[in-house]
Amino acid sequence: MQNIAIIGMGYVGLPLALRFVESGCRVLGVDIDEEKILALSNGESYIRHIDSKKITASINAGTLIPTIDFSRVREAEAIIICVPTPLNKNREPDISYILNTAEAIAPYLRHGALVSLESTTYPGTTEGELREVLEKYSGMKAGVDFHLAYSPEREDPGNAESVVERIPKVVGGLTASCLTKAVEIYSIAIKQLVPVSSCRVAEATKLMENIFRSVNIALVNELKVVYSKMSIDVWEVINAAKTKPFGFMPFYPGPGLGGHCIPIDPFYLTWKAREFGVQTRFIELAGEINTAMPDYVVSRVADALNDHGKAIRGSRILIIGLAYKANVDDMRESPSLVLIEKLEARGAKVDYNDPFIPVVPKTREHAQLAGRVSHNISADYDCLVIATAHRDYDGEKIAALGVAIVDSRRLVKPGENIYQA
Repeated sequence: MQNIAIIGMGYVGLPLALRFVESGCRVLGVDIDEEKILALSNGESYIRHIDSKKITASINAGTLIPTIDFSRVREAEAIIICVPTPLNKNREPDISYILNTAEAIAPYLRHGALVSLESTTYPGTTEGELREVLEKYSGMKAGVDFHLAYSPEREDPGNAESVVERIPKVVGGLTASCLTKAVEIYSIAIKQLVPVSSCRVAEATKLMENIFRSVNIALVNELKVVYSKMSIDVWEVINAAKTKPFGFMPFYPGPGLGGHCIPIDPFYLTWKAREFGVQTRFIELAGEINTAMPDYVVSRVADALNDHGKAIRGSRILIIGLAYKANVDDMRESPSLVLIEKLEARGAKVDYNDPFIPVVPKTREHAQLAGRVSHNISADYDCLVIATAHRDYDGEKIAALGVAIVDSRRLVKPGENIYQA
């Protein structure tokens, strides 16, 4: 039985851990968050789309061992790092979680073990900063005494078609032997692997995937604003355009970008590109457009309230949907949090509703919102702002409340009191 250690029991690490368990491995689930480790030890899932029964069965069988003890990675033939890579307050890459993890595991690395990084980062991180820390604190040499690889995560929370074992997995190694070892380990759990020539290519692949999405979402967000001025429904345009069987892929507008990847990943490349004297104007413009979307939604709220003889200041507003995407409990980088803050800064009294997030947890950038609770959708508000189109929401019932509705997700059919945003 292979022993695998996975560092980071979040939206990426936990599904991967359970997949390796299903494949016959013994998995150490390592995290610095004691609450997560306690929950796992009790067989409890803290991620909505992961069934607690799977965790309980793995715990009872002794095939999933949750721990905060990094020294236990000495038991593992492979260590997979799935930790956050946020931006700092200056919108620059923060790889401290990666480097702190490397320092914590390096003294306990087994000779011949594989270390694979899955966290999104800029090209050169694995063979540069990560390798240097591992070598410094282990006394071993990457590619000689231990194997080093990069394999970007492709988790898509809430997507029933996103099954870990069936998603092709890109893998790049520091050396040819590193790649061979990484392919050997990942082949245990993943059906299709896509080996590439280097860690840098694998790192760049992940960035390209999410920059592609960011740019195209920015395009439809810009078109939404343009077509709105022309009294053209952008959603109708998209639905018509996607009937073309070639040369078009539909993307949909919204109140901004959310999730850990798309709002962040482009900045990792633009930051690194400056080191090479290259400007990434197209990528940065897309980022500016997407970042400005909450302001556009606020302007539409102002329009809606003004048409009803009211101002934002003093109005009661309900944000419908706190998660960054439909049917998940994931609110990382959610534009809904930005909307709450922007509306409150203009004097509104703002509540939220989300069936998947009954209480706002602590977040890095919106700590002051922690502890707020979900409120019922009702006609007691001056304006309802639809930010996330959960399947639990009934557009017809919401429209029937008769209050002003600002809809950024086309949950409600166009009509009186409905303002597309």
